[in-house]
Amino acid sequence: MFLRSTTRKKNGKQHRYWSIVENKRCGAGKVVQRPVLYLGEINDQQEASWQKTIDIFEHGQAVPRTVALFPAECPVQSAEENTVRIKLGEMEVRHPRQWGACWLFCQIYSELGLDQFWKERLPASRKGTRWDLVFQTLCAYRLIDPGSEWRLHRQWFERSALGDLLGEDFSLAAIHKLYECHDLILQHKAALFEHLTQRWKDLFSAKFEVLLYDLTSTYFESDPPFPEGDKRQYGYSRDKRPDCVQVVIALVVTPEGFPLAYEVMRGNTSDKTTLKGFLEKIEKQYGKAQRIWVMDRGIPTEETLAEMRASDPPVLYLVGTPKGRLSKLQKKLAELPWEQAREGVEVKLLDETGELYVLARSQDRVHKERSMRRRQLKGLWKRLKEIAAMQIERDELLLKLGGARKQFPSAWRLAEIQLPAAEQPFAFKLRWNKLREAWRREGRYLLRTNMPKEAPAKLWEYYLQLVQIEAVFKQLKGDLSIRPIFHQDEDRIEAHIFISFLAYCVQATLSRRLKDLAPGLTARAVLQKLAAMQMLDVHLPTTDGRTVILTRYTQPEVDQKLLLEKLKLTLPDQPPPKISASQVPKSDEAVVKT
Repeated sequence: MFLRSTTRKKNGKQHRYWSIVENKRCGAGKVVQRPVLYLGEINDQQEASWQKTIDIFEHGQAVPRTVALFPAECPVQSAEENTVRIKLGEMEVRHPRQWGACWLFCQIYSELGLDQFWKERLPASRKGTRWDLVFQTLCAYRLIDPGSEWRLHRQWFERSALGDLLGEDFSLAAIHKLYECHDLILQHKAALFEHLTQRWKDLFSAKFEVLLYDLTSTYFESDPPFPEGDKRQYGYSRDKRPDCVQVVIALVVTPEGFPLAYEVMRGNTSDKTTLKGFLEKIEKQYGKAQRIWVMDRGIPTEETLAEMRASDPPVLYLVGTPKGRLSKLQKKLAELPWEQAREGVEVKLLDETGELYVLARSQDRVHKERSMRRRQLKGLWKRLKEIAAMQIERDELLLKLGGARKQFPSAWRLAEIQLPAAEQPFAFKLRWNKLREAWRREGRYLLRTNMPKEAPAKLWEYYLQLVQIEAVFKQLKGDLSIRPIFHQDEDRIEAHIFISFLAYCVQATLSRRLKDLAPGLTARAVLQKLAAMQMLDVHLPTTDGRTVILTRYTQPEVDQKLLLEKLKLTLPDQPPPKISASQVPKSDEAVVKT
């Protein structure tokens, strides 16, 4: 195996992406290169680390031994009482099921101490139901192959080796238990996040001084009416589905992606009304501390920011600012010089009463926003020319203009439309003053903060970390498929979201571990790689009518071995063989010791 890189030019910069590749010999002396692992962008130190690992893996293994298989006709030299004669010709391989990803999930779940946490809080029922293991099953399903509880009951559990790993049978996936488990878990939400924050501190020395706060929504493909006070309401949809009822999810995470708390709110909740309650929630749950809250514009109100400044100790914040405030401060900012914050980023710092305003200009963002604006403007102009060439009535013209405005909203404000009136035909032209204003503001952000005067690069770095919370929302809606939500009861809806968040916590822990041990890999890629490891039941009929059952997981392939070595994980021993009850003896064929 070896490292191979490919280059790609993006926004005027050269990017290099790495993969681990192996040579496979084929017929006629041909050699085909097969990508084993895709690493993405890695730095020189990480490249050297991967190269060293590959060398050790390729050349540091013991030489394999070759053994012979003897035919069945060979006589057995000695027989013992604890031997069983088996009929090799009638061997069967049954019940293949996914094992690797389930085993990795159980490893991370145990590493976080979640098995013990839930065992203490979800004791077995009077009938012996292990609610903690039912809950673990729901979390594993949400992380590995998310879907409905009915699909888990009908298909997934039997196709996975989770029952083997947990030492339980199909009773864990009984449909009524999967639903009833949702009713038992919400009361432990606060205790769970306190437990997880402590584990992350112990495992990764995680810090919780910088907090990222944002909101998202998730919709329901179900129609009202709902019970009075239900959280499913119509509201501003971040999923572009205003036709569906929704709930709003507010989330606080660290820059490393570790969540501290979240809250499910009514679907018509305004962003501006949520921050004050979350400040009190975090302070009550984790105590007073000097924390830095990083938020986007539109979340805090002037009243909330004033309270944060007046608090003892002050609650520090860094928040994006609406572009209207940039117009008010434009004269003062124009007099200040640009300072280099980092490569491609310049800033201006303006001291105001109790606050520091930071105007940042990013060249990468300039290129991106200008490209988006040109694409929108080009599309709008093409559409307006098509409309102008049509011979249509005024009402139909207005409808088509409305469609163009909806399709190209950011470019629409740069166009001046003249509707047909009297002898004036339909016409349009570019609003040059608006275009110049947009050109000047592209790639610029105005931030405000009450932090002591920090280095400009540090402030910019804090604000860029907001992309991490967007990544969390993307994983919840993508990898973990938080929707569609099939539940109708409000408490079970919140429990479903809670299970999704816990699955994300396991994924975030794996991602953090990969950052140190296998940079360039994602948690999803590792789960998919290990999911190829199967568990099988090998049935060996005996001459006395019994059956020897060998439950075995498949040996890891080259890429899977490399992953396990990098993650410092050791596979468990194979399960011991089982043998069925004694029956009528039959003819001898082979001998196996039990």
